[in-house]
Amino acid sequence: MAATYVKRAFRYRFHPTDAQAAELSRTFGCVRKVYNLALAARTEAWARQERVNYNQTSALLTAWKKTEELAFLNDVSSVPLQQALRHLQGAFTNFFGKRAKYPRFKSRKKSRRSAEYTTSGFRFRDDRLTLAKMSAPLDIVWSRPLPEGAAPSTVTVSQDAAGRWFVSVLCDDPGVKLLPVTDTAVGVDVGLDHLLTLSTGEKIANPRHERRDRSALARAQRSLARKAPGDGTNRAKARRKVARIHARIADRRRDGLHKLTTRLVRENQTIVIEGLSVRNMVKNRRLARAISDAAWSEFRSLLEYKAAWYGREVIAVDRFFPSSKLCSHCGKLAKSMPLHVRTWTCEGCGTTHDRDMNSAKNLKAAGLAVTACGAGVRPQRRAPGGQSAMKQETPWREP
Repeated sequence: MAATYVKRAFRYRFHPTDAQAAELSRTFGCVRKVYNLALAARTEAWARQERVNYNQTSALLTAWKKTEELAFLNDVSSVPLQQALRHLQGAFTNFFGKRAKYPRFKSRKKSRRSAEYTTSGFRFRDDRLTLAKMSAPLDIVWSRPLPEGAAPSTVTVSQDAAGRWFVSVLCDDPGVKLLPVTDTAVGVDVGLDHLLTLSTGEKIANPRHERRDRSALARAQRSLARKAPGDGTNRAKARRKVARIHARIADRRRDGLHKLTTRLVRENQTIVIEGLSVRNMVKNRRLARAISDAAWSEFRSLLEYKAAWYGREVIAVDRFFPSSKLCSHCGKLAKSMPLHVRTWTCEGCGTTHDRDMNSAKNLKAAGLAVTACGAGVRPQRRAPGGQSAMKQETPWREP
């Protein structure tokens, strides 16, 4: 198996001292301030039909540090401040390339608290990581070792809404090896009653992580709602309690999806999924919570990058492909397929189908056709019969 070098981030918890926490909090605030100042400067220039690039904002940062009002920017490392300007440059590059919307200002309450350090802003020796402006290394919980001989190129420190501190170490991982090529392929149909239905006949139950903690989350949210906005300490405690429950749900969901996607990539050379528009689907108020909890978009994202690592192929079939109404045995298309119908019998060949299983088999066949004949075999872009883009596989409703 050939080895490939991939950029891989390893994320760890750490426990800062009071002095380190104060230093990092100041850094987070300065990063946000510099980003917003640079965005304001570029927006004003944009109104004058002028372009401001990274080099010009870097010169502005030097000038800001010399002013009395912004002299506090000198108290933190300059590396994460420069990285904030690079991130803003990337945001504008994506905007001009029509890949993203116009950059927005960072909010103190809602924006992610993080700072990025390049090699000049940290020292890593003997598994001890020391950031600029700090005399002692971070107390990191090394839950797994870094690749042998790996030299971190970027370190990102962050704090989530639950108050937990994380450090993400980016380095080249030589341990990722291409898996042996096989002839196995699988179609994957996602749903809410069952999270996944495979063309092999296997159905994977939906763990519904959010539902397990729904009552505790509701109590915590009611407690937070009773706290007045000016009730600083008590409101902060209530907010952290809500955040901890959300974090626990997200951690369980992410862990389950990682295990599931790793298994699919290891066992199959080709994985065929349905290209769903989840952003449109969550507009359905009755299903939005359940769809968000299933995390179909995250499932696809994890599946795609792992397939790229290990030499596998992920094919997304057009979401308007009638996978549920098409008989996987004879190819006859049923006239209608209401959501409450979970099993149906084909009028052409008399085969009785499980709705989800039939859909998974059709997805696999369509994906293999794309592999053999090219993208020209993709189904029509319009929904058959004027149907909406909403996925037609799941009748389950959120109580």
